[in-house]
Amino acid sequence: MFHNDPLSPQSTQKNTITSRFFRWWRWTLGVSFVLFLALWGVGEFMLSTALHPTPSVYRDSLATLKRMYHNYPHIQPWYDSLQAHHALYDTTIVAADGAKLYGYYIRAAIPTKRVAVLVHGYQDAALRMLHIAYLYHHDLGANVLMPDLRYHGKTSGESIGMGWNDRLDVRQWAWTASNIFANVQQKDISAQVAANESSRNTMANALHLVVHGISMGAATTMMLSGSDSLPPIRAYVEDCGYTSVWDIFKSELRKQYHLPAFPVLYASNALCKWHYGWSFREADAVTSVSRCRQPMLFIHGDQDKFVPTEMVYRVYAAKPQPKSLWIAPQAEHAASYLKHRETYTRCVANFSLHIGNFSFFYNNDVSTSHRNSSSPTFSSPKCAVALPWQFSPTSSALEYVFLLSQLHQ
Repeated sequence: MFHNDPLSPQSTQKNTITSRFFRWWRWTLGVSFVLFLALWGVGEFMLSTALHPTPSVYRDSLATLKRMYHNYPHIQPWYDSLQAHHALYDTTIVAADGAKLYGYYIRAAIPTKRVAVLVHGYQDAALRMLHIAYLYHHDLGANVLMPDLRYHGKTSGESIGMGWNDRLDVRQWAWTASNIFANVQQKDISAQVAANESSRNTMANALHLVVHGISMGAATTMMLSGSDSLPPIRAYVEDCGYTSVWDIFKSELRKQYHLPAFPVLYASNALCKWHYGWSFREADAVTSVSRCRQPMLFIHGDQDKFVPTEMVYRVYAAKPQPKSLWIAPQAEHAASYLKHRETYTRCVANFSLHIGNFSFFYNNDVSTSHRNSSSPTFSSPKCAVALPWQFSPTSSALEYVFLLSQLHQ
């Protein structure tokens, strides 16, 4: 009978191999665990940096107004008039999850069923959309509704939604417009009836809504356009929105930290899904606009380095007709109106005129005041318009009035 001698060369060699294997396995597991913790930490840091940044100064209304007056001095007399006549109202709604959402609204000087819902950008606030509110209210004679998105302005929140969850809040604001502006259409409807679901649907059908967003607000607008159970929104205007949250974070990761998407972005994406229930990839504007059948105007500056200009061509290509595109020359991110106020206004007015039952009276004061300023006059934008007829944004105000008369016949 043979016995295995533990001191034999064969047994010693076998024990050595086994010991080395277990040491290698423990070392591999240890390193993997350390790397996993490091990746987790970096992913949490990136997620926190993006979705939980230090609140911006625009949560302070006075700081916001000071900045707006500096960039857009032409809005100050208009805003002062709103304040003097107590015409800028604040309001709140309660979201489906119980969150209290804040916003502002302005009634048109002449009662109308046209309503513009304006959606601000990342780390901005509703009052940072006052220049676009001026466009719709002063120049185009519409009612205006400006919500503060979560984690912005007066609205609290645990994180920034990057447009994906925000689209649900904006959808609720669009439905709420029917109650806010109800007395414009039916003065004999009581507040109790206006709050009723059936009345809300009736009033929403009476209103002519357009949603206009800038930057993250533009991404919100595009993501909203492909949603289900929408109020009867007639059109969308998106100004420098990104194609998806994944794409914009990938771009920023490369520009700011010189890092590839793998593995950090993948980790942050998984953590976002775990913490908040949505992922960077599903927050996709390209997929959303592909389901949109309402008219959409795309605006983007050709010098935009934050949301690269090439992104607008991807969302524009995905959007079915009808649609329109304007690339603003020499304009950085969210600066198309700042650089080309008159052309921007005419382009939006032109687009609006082609939307059935959403036509404006174009206030020609904008062209006069702008030409008398020191700002240069810019040429007509090159718009790819797939609408019933082409109308140049540099056409005269009289031509707009004529076109309006044709639309109302």
